[in-house]
Amino acid sequence: MSNDWPDLDYLSWRETCSALHLFTQVAGKYRLAHSPWLNHSWSATFYVTPRGLTSSLIPDGSGIEIAFDFHDHVVRGTSGDGRKASFALGPTTVAAFHADFIRLVSDLGGTPTFDGSPNEVPHPVPFSEDDRDRPYDRDAVQRFHRALLAVDGVFKAFRSSFVGKSSPAHLFWGSFDMAVTRFSGRRAPLHPGGIPALPDHVTHEAYDREVSSAGFWPGGGGIDYPAFYAYAYPAPKGFRGASVRPEAAFWHEGLSEFVLPYDAVRSAADPDAALMAFLVSTYEATADLAGWDRDLLEAVPARRGKPRPHDAAPLRPAAPVIDEDVEREDGGSKGRYRLIVAGVEAEMTYSRAGKGLIIIDHTEVPEALRGQRVGERLVRQAVEDARRDGNTIIPLCPFAKAQIGRHPEWQDVLPR
Repeated sequence: MSNDWPDLDYLSWRETCSALHLFTQVAGKYRLAHSPWLNHSWSATFYVTPRGLTSSLIPDGSGIEIAFDFHDHVVRGTSGDGRKASFALGPTTVAAFHADFIRLVSDLGGTPTFDGSPNEVPHPVPFSEDDRDRPYDRDAVQRFHRALLAVDGVFKAFRSSFVGKSSPAHLFWGSFDMAVTRFSGRRAPLHPGGIPALPDHVTHEAYDREVSSAGFWPGGGGIDYPAFYAYAYPAPKGFRGASVRPEAAFWHEGLSEFVLPYDAVRSAADPDAALMAFLVSTYEATADLAGWDRDLLEAVPARRGKPRPHDAAPLRPAAPVIDEDVEREDGGSKGRYRLIVAGVEAEMTYSRAGKGLIIIDHTEVPEALRGQRVGERLVRQAVEDARRDGNTIIPLCPFAKAQIGRHPEWQDVLPR
């Protein structure tokens, strides 16, 4: 990880930032138009390099890569047949950049066809018609790149402890943010859309699975300073009130996301650790409140050059069928289910919230009983009793929620 966290004063370079945002949109739209669509728009993004940003290989012509070099301040293109082309980054108009970019792609043997209007910006103007002069602060761009390098290192370390579906650490040119996203593996409800200058069908596809996402903005979009963000879709009940770290992190009402100012990370005794605490705590809030199967999705953080220890299921006989009866102790407003195996007790507690409504709030299975499906047996008994008694179950306990989620045949006892 990098220890170089430069000063980033958004207000002092916001006009350059806005220009760079639009320049990456031009190149990003070219990549998008000529690449097979990957889930959640991953086919459109850029990646951090030691010198700037890269599109990676675009399947156009003989194969083309577009790179923004923030050391030499040029846009470079290379092709699979050995061609090279470039033009300088500097004060200019978006229209002039657009024209230079089209010539670059043509010189590389590519086909410079792509949508000509920006997305996710207020009052979008077609690239070829945007003749407003834009500044280019070389020093600010280099500081931004150094920040991206530092952020990218922590994002990649964070990603290493998740073995479920996860995005790369990548930059979205639409909102001009670095992001890394984890997925529960479950479908999500249809997103309402409505993001300015972004087609709803793109938003619908981007959020068709449950996500816990975190990222980094240089500024803009509702805040006038660089910051990290974290959100969940769909946001589980209680998410906004979750306890997250470090202390400087807070819930932003306008954005409906957790926010951690970049300066709070930069000024921390250990910036990498401060950012990692934010990433981990916001993810854990999502996973616990939404009942993600964390045991299946997570792993120990990776070490450099070393494979993580495997956690494959051991080859062993199938777990014995539990013959013991589940006991129920009902105290009117509260109660519990208990199962004793070889003298070891497991329990699941619940409370009543009005007539016909049972809330499962906790499940505890001792280590000695793990792997014998004891917890599943407790939940099944609660489902059977709810059917018999005409009750409805609200599984606030993440374990019970996950079990009912895995058994569609049990979901008739959930609230409609």
